[in-house]
Amino acid sequence: MRHIHYLIFITILSPLLSSAQGNLLITPMRVVFEGQKKVQELNLANTGHDTARYLISLIEIRMNSNGTFERISEPDSGQFFASKYLRFFPRSVTLAPGEAQLVKVQLTKTGQLQEGEYRSHIYFRAVPDIKAQGDPPKSRDSTTISVILTPVFGISIPVIIRIGPPALKVSLTDVTLDTKENVPPRLSMILRRTGNQSTYGDINIDHVSEKGKITTVGTVKGLAVYTPNPYRQFNMELEKKPGINYHHGKLRITYTAQSKGTVTDPLAQAELQLH
Repeated sequence: MRHIHYLIFITILSPLLSSAQGNLLITPMRVVFEGQKKVQELNLANTGHDTARYLISLIEIRMNSNGTFERISEPDSGQFFASKYLRFFPRSVTLAPGEAQLVKVQLTKTGQLQEGEYRSHIYFRAVPDIKAQGDPPKSRDSTTISVILTPVFGISIPVIIRIGPPALKVSLTDVTLDTKENVPPRLSMILRRTGNQSTYGDINIDHVSEKGKITTVGTVKGLAVYTPNPYRQFNMELEKKPGINYHHGKLRITYTAQSKGTVTDPLAQAELQLH
């Protein structure tokens, strides 16, 4: 019997606050160089039960208007890659179960940077240990073929360079609510961005009753619109909590920049009257 190995690449391009996929935990969720910052660190931790090796590289990604991602090799109009102004080390890590390691990301060639925002993504790809998966069963039949599928996990996080004074304006438009029997209510909206930088923040949805009672019915962390995209379509399910009537009152949608323990002003806010 002949044995053929196929590698299935599973890449996560949109991480959460702490990115954990394939037993790899990465913090922080993104790297932003602005002001005088020249070096930043990422913490990698193996949350699995086996030793794992990861290769580290830089890749380029396009965000589509529906929030999905795809890898590209040439920038779109108005998009600038950060990769040629970055270096990082090490380029691979091997982590035992529970072990952690720092990866340093450094800004270079700063004299060549013009005003604007530059973005690339640092990519961590797991190296599959085929031997650890065990040997396939032996067979005397040489006329058959055994196919072995091996998943290869990868995760990327954005690395952004910002040069010059920031200018950003965000708005929430085209807000609608779809309510059908026996399914959760679904809220849709368009997140619009203008200016010279990407936006990144959290969405919070409050239901405000006719008597003024406020109940949080939905939250999404880390919602981004990357340059050069002017908008992103977004929809989410709302919670069906006791006492909440999605035909009365209103919904208040707030988009707020993420911050570490400090209160920030909303980047955008909208309201939807319910009927």
